[in-house]
Amino acid sequence: MATAPSPTTVIPKTAIIMTMTDTTTMATVTTTMAGRTGRRRVMLDDFFIRALLAGIGVAVTTGPLGCFVVWRRMAYFGDTMAHSALLGVALSLLLSLNLMVSVFAVAVVVSLILLVLQRRQALSADALLGILSHSTLAIGLVLVAFMSWVRIDLMAFLFGDILAVTRQDIALIWGGGLVVLAAVVWLWRPLVASTISEDVAEAEGLKPERARLLFMLMMALVIAIAMKIVGILLITSLLIIPAATARRFSPSPERMAVLASVIGALAVAGGLFGSLHYDTPSGPSIVVAALVLFIASLLPFNRAGADTTNGGIRS
Repeated sequence: MATAPSPTTVIPKTAIIMTMTDTTTMATVTTTMAGRTGRRRVMLDDFFIRALLAGIGVAVTTGPLGCFVVWRRMAYFGDTMAHSALLGVALSLLLSLNLMVSVFAVAVVVSLILLVLQRRQALSADALLGILSHSTLAIGLVLVAFMSWVRIDLMAFLFGDILAVTRQDIALIWGGGLVVLAAVVWLWRPLVASTISEDVAEAEGLKPERARLLFMLMMALVIAIAMKIVGILLITSLLIIPAATARRFSPSPERMAVLASVIGALAVAGGLFGSLHYDTPSGPSIVVAALVLFIASLLPFNRAGADTTNGGIRS
């Protein structure tokens, strides 16, 4: 006579089946999560993706600052700040300092020296900029030559090495960029007003001298974080060319600032893809891409509306 299976023998089998099912499900979920994490890690480990993120971060930051460089006709000042970066590199190697901190400090000192000399009115502004620009560059080169015990890739500093950026560099670029953009938003009205007329800005209590000093400090910070992207000799190009391109399509200062950032980001992406395809240097390729966009902006498009010859700024 057949006997019914005992519950004590059925329940463990069910429990085993349920346990195996749960274990399989958990293993599948874990594998899926690990796969997604692995893909993200591989994505960030890809040197090209890191270069793209770093370059776009710099372009977004330099866009608004470049507009003020164009409006105030300060292109030579940008070159002076950029050339002083090599002196900062030399001092960082000589004194074992952090590279970006050293470059920022030297750029700030050069800005303060320029302000002091301009107030004395001993020489014209362009003459002072020429002296400071070439002097700091030459002193930096001489210091590097004296440090024979240090092996340095000078070309990487002069023309950039964007493909060698790390995750820490990306965090620093975006973090510093957000600080600069927040400062630009805070100082936007004083900077625009003093660009149009310093006397009017002073009469309205906007303190144009303070705004000018803070603008120079922002320029120093941008040069410190952007040096690795396009190099010392080409930093100014990311400030000037996108802004000069955007001004022909911008009826207001605000729109020109935003458009300059967008154009800079497009130049970074186009330059990097061109560098990857044609096996050309990345930093100069970014500048060439920005130049192509600028030349395209010179074509006779129909731009009806407000005065867009200088982003709505008449200085």
